[in-house]
Amino acid sequence: MTDEMQAQKARASDWFRSLRDEIVAAFEGLEDSHDTGPFADQAPGRFDVTETKRASEDGADAGGGLMSVMRGGRVFEKVGVNVSAVYGTLGARAQAAMAARKGLPGMADDPRFWASGISLVAHMQNPHCPAVHMNTRMFWTPHGWWFGGGSDLNPCLEYDADTAHFHAVQKTHCDRHDPAHYPRLKAWADEYFYIPHRGRARGVGGIFLDDHCTGDWEADFSFVQDIGRAFLPAFLPLVEKRRVQDFGDAEKEAQLVHRGLYAEYNLVYDRGTKFGLETGHDANAVLMSLPPLAKWI
Repeated sequence: MTDEMQAQKARASDWFRSLRDEIVAAFEGLEDSHDTGPFADQAPGRFDVTETKRASEDGADAGGGLMSVMRGGRVFEKVGVNVSAVYGTLGARAQAAMAARKGLPGMADDPRFWASGISLVAHMQNPHCPAVHMNTRMFWTPHGWWFGGGSDLNPCLEYDADTAHFHAVQKTHCDRHDPAHYPRLKAWADEYFYIPHRGRARGVGGIFLDDHCTGDWEADFSFVQDIGRAFLPAFLPLVEKRRVQDFGDAEKEAQLVHRGLYAEYNLVYDRGTKFGLETGHDANAVLMSLPPLAKWI
């Protein structure tokens, strides 16, 4: 590995950590400012932060990260914001998946990897507030490097104005790099976050990017940074608008059923969940995305 790539990896992992810090501060700020509405009498939520470790087969250091989870707050029923930087060698199944998806026939000869990123999933107290997912990441092997990321909105009670705002912010940040990015990444999200056995999407979409490498590391890193930067301005105004709305049993029922849909997708189809578990990362951190309560009918 070149010194330049080593420095680039450090820059990427440092930036994912800085984005994590910004989001954690913003979410705790929401908790502090939420003094009206159905959950105003509860104490403001705070993140519990624990270190995570990747388990390697030989017991050697394989990296890790921070798992930050808030439960039972005024605004967030459960939200996790995880960052990690892990490394080691890919197992046979992961090698096969990488070779098939990225067209890398030599993975078995040198299966080393390094990966860093931020992953966020928020499940809300008020059913009128949408659940949300966001991640950005960098992946490296001796055969090349790739970026990925995106965010998608998962409301149980859909508001057209909220969906339009969320997508408009994503488009603005994508357009800074190429006007062709947003429609391509939106279509990719629509396809990726589709649940075949239910015949529907898990939410109202967003953007999704994977295996992104143009050969210009600086340009690609700048693009994935803007994907991360889009998250707070896309999501926070929706929460600020909806968190004070009253709701009843019917709205709460809709929320719990929709969470069941979300859990099904993450356990059956999500590539990030499968990769994290297959490569030995902390299972609690990998499964942080699951809701605290869900229901099936």
